[in-house]
Amino acid sequence: MSALTYRIEDPIEFEIFKNLFQSIAEEMGITLCRTGFSPNIKERLDYSCAIYDAQGQAIAQGDHMPVHLGAMPLSVAAAIEHTKLERGDIVMLNDPFRGGTHLPDITLVSGVFVGDDETPAFYAANRAHHSDVGGMSPGSMPLAQEIFQEGLILPPVKIVRGGAMNEDVLAILLANVRTPLERQGDLSAQIAANRVAEQRLLAMCATYGRERVERYAREVQDYSERILRRTIEEIPDGEYSFEDALEDDGFGRERILIRATVRILGDDAEVDFAGTDSQTRGGVNANFAMTLSASVYCFRCLIADDVLYNAGISRSIRVLAPQGSVVNALHPAAVAAGNVETSQRITDVVLGALAKALPNVIPAASQGTMNNVTLGGKRSVHGVGDGSAFAYYETLGGGMGGRNGKPGLSGVHTHMSNTRNTPIEALEHYMPVRITEYSLRKDSSGAGAFPGGEGLVREYEMLTDTEATLLTERRATRPYGAQGGEPGGCGRNTLVRVDGSREVMPAKVRVALKAGERLRIETPGGGGFGSAGENTQESQ
Repeated sequence: MSALTYRIEDPIEFEIFKNLFQSIAEEMGITLCRTGFSPNIKERLDYSCAIYDAQGQAIAQGDHMPVHLGAMPLSVAAAIEHTKLERGDIVMLNDPFRGGTHLPDITLVSGVFVGDDETPAFYAANRAHHSDVGGMSPGSMPLAQEIFQEGLILPPVKIVRGGAMNEDVLAILLANVRTPLERQGDLSAQIAANRVAEQRLLAMCATYGRERVERYAREVQDYSERILRRTIEEIPDGEYSFEDALEDDGFGRERILIRATVRILGDDAEVDFAGTDSQTRGGVNANFAMTLSASVYCFRCLIADDVLYNAGISRSIRVLAPQGSVVNALHPAAVAAGNVETSQRITDVVLGALAKALPNVIPAASQGTMNNVTLGGKRSVHGVGDGSAFAYYETLGGGMGGRNGKPGLSGVHTHMSNTRNTPIEALEHYMPVRITEYSLRKDSSGAGAFPGGEGLVREYEMLTDTEATLLTERRATRPYGAQGGEPGGCGRNTLVRVDGSREVMPAKVRVALKAGERLRIETPGGGGFGSAGENTQESQ
């Protein structure tokens, strides 16, 4: 009997196991949050966690970062292929060309051994964004032209061997970063998260028996595939195309086209990026893992929240991306912004194509950027301070696109990002920065029957000389509206000097700020859905 026709024998027990698997991934995330050192992990929650079967296929993932989750299985596969995982081992990697997203996202993979087995019965993995991994700029989100400028590249290596920290590997990592104590603390938190997963999976096997746990792992994967395929089958057969563009690559190349064609035939779906522009000199390149992650996410949004996001979802979608394009860049392309900016535009394009088949289901475009702000320097406020290095990274929410029946939310992270906005109190406590304004951005939303959400205003005053890098989008082009709704407002980056004079800065820029100068970020609003005064709540 195939996965698509199989009927669950015991629905109640199935739900119990489904939620047990999900709870393990969620508890991994809670552990990371509670034990992490950096504001990026314990305040913004910039991490993702998942558990996998013996073949490295995802069983369950936490409700964390979509851009991480769809790509992590490729990193798990790389760890399995390139290392021999033994009891107590944990493999570390961040290579974007082996399933990574960008270099600050470090993934830890460990095996779960049941009984006297010599090979893992399950795997646990988590990915967390580290606020600095070396490279040419503090925070490791630079305006780079090749990946070697972006930071330390980690192939699959054992950071833990036989239960003990591999001090040689750790020493190499810490010698190449600006904030070694913070990095060591965050790595320890990641190790703890994987150990929680190991304990919970072994407890499940002890309680219910290994064969039963493995059977339900397969069943939750098959169930997710069945649900998504039935949803795809309800979409009219055909080809649906849409295109949009990145504004620039930070090095003078403008309007970088991304084109997607979604093909539906029965319960099969294919996303083809033929016609997309070639990879760029600057760091807006996406590797295939990012493009796969963004594409699968768009289809995941079509089904109920309580369906697990696992290998069953991924195997329902075929993704084609031309090699050497900006959505499947080749080594040694710079990719720092591909993970955070291009992934958002891929989402806009795939959802735009699906909207032609499901016009009353797909929302208007959300802000379409993560508004990346990276700050770094030496701690010295009015000449007082220990001179230690600091590196800080955050992304900012904006307007969500309006939906059929509901307006978009304001000041939130959407689509490939699912983090929090860092609380002002936490930022000011940890970093030599003062926030002088943090508010919703009035009149930034796209008008419509269901308006888009509003963007944010966040203004930073530097308390010490600081180097800032901004990687942003939608500063010249507006997030599109849907079904007659108006587009959302563009964002803006402004330097406010000590004398009060202002300079509008490019979307992607590296700038030296003096103490007392302010950086003002205004994020885009979401597009509106439906013409103002109309009500369009039909099914399709």
